[in-house]
This record gives sequence, C-alpha cells and structure tokens, in this order.
Amino acid sequence: MKHFDITRTHLADTAADSIVNRAAEEAALESHLLALEEQYATLERIGADRQQLAELQLQQARALVGLGRGADAWPLGRAAFDVLMEAEAFESAADCCDVLFRAEQDQSLSALGQGIWLAVTYPMDVELAIELLSHVVEETPDEADGAAVAATTALFLADVRAAGAQRENLTFFATQILADVARRHSGVESQEAFDLWRDRLELREPEKFLVRLRNVVDVLVQDEWWFDRDALQHKLPVN
Repeated sequence: MKHFDITRTHLADTAADSIVNRAAEEAALESHLLALEEQYATLERIGADRQQLAELQLQQARALVGLGRGADAWPLGRAAFDVLMEAEAFESAADCCDVLFRAEQDQSLSALGQGIWLAVTYPMDVELAIELLSHVVEETPDEADGAAVAATTALFLADVRAAGAQRENLTFFATQILADVARRHSGVESQEAFDLWRDRLELREPEKFLVRLRNVVDVLVQDEWWFDRDALQHKLPVN
C-alpha cells in the first residue's frame, strides 16, 4: 500500500507539473498574441504594406492555433494567404496552409493540399515541405497508398533540396517515416521486404510518384482551389 501511495503521489505531481507547464505556455502565447495585435494595429495605422501586415496575421493565426482557438485563427490565416499569394511570397503562403490545417476547420484538408502543391512546386524551406507532407501520413488510413506517396516525396525533397548536416538529418528522418508507413501499410519489417514494397508501389521513380502525389492533392483540395495553378505553372522557368 505504501508503494501504491508513493506512485499515486508521483503521478499527481507529474499531472500538476503538466498543468502548470501548460498554463505557462498559454500565458506566454497570450502575451505574444497581444504584442502581435498591438504591432499590427500600429503598422496598419502608419500605412505599412499589405505583405508585412499579412505576415503579422500569419503569426497571430499561429498563436491562436497554439491556444486551441482554430475558429479565430482561420479568418486571419485565410486573409493572409490571399495577400501572400498575390505578393508571390509562396513559402509564407505555404506556411499559412500549415497553420490553417492545424486550425481544424471545415476547409483545413483543402488548405493542406494547397500548401503541399506550393511546397513541391516552388523551392522553399524543405523542413516546411516535409512538415506538410507528414500531415498526409498522419491523416491517411494504413491501407491506403497516399501515405507512402507523401513519405516518399518527403524523402525525395530532403535528398534534392537539403545539403550537409541538414540533408543527413532530414533524409534519416524521412526514411524513418517511410519505414513506419511500410510497416503500417503492408507489415514490412525487413530491408528486403522494404525494397520489394517500394518497387511494387513504384516509389523509386519521381516521374511516377509525383504524378500520384498530384492525385493525393486533388483528393484533399477537391474543387476548393484558392489560386489558379495553371497561371502559376506558366510563370515557372520550365512548364
């Protein structure tokens, strides 16, 4: 009984520490949000450019999501997205999509798909691209191929966009994600089975798995595109 009492006390202390830490995090986020709102009001009053204001809206939306206020975050993030797209600030626009996905609103999956399209189409922060693709892995049922396609794309981007220590770390991380997907999808446990699984799902050739990624994106977005993909593709150096 004494041991049980000690264990119970330890669990109670751990729970109390967790509550205190969460309260401290929320207080810090609330303070940060207030500072962002004051900064936005000041810049708006002096006529700051729209992109600068949109970046502040993105930061506000991120803080609101951290506070569990996704419904409040959505209109800020959504408005910021349009301005950032108009300014062709594609990395920040993709970051908006990540925040909008985390807001857990009706169009959050659509936001995720559009963020992935931007992150794969444009050369931007590879960690952001992998973060967006990892959401697909988390959201996809074990038996579906979408997670394998997303994880493979994450590994591909880590390989071609990163360099040095970052490349080493990100390719290791993405490989672990892909291995976990293979285990969930087909019970893959050995390197030989993993190689065969990749061959069977055609996950070694970018020209094949990137086409399949487009299908995954289309399923996420449906008919809710917020920008003209064709117009953007025509502006790329190679169409």
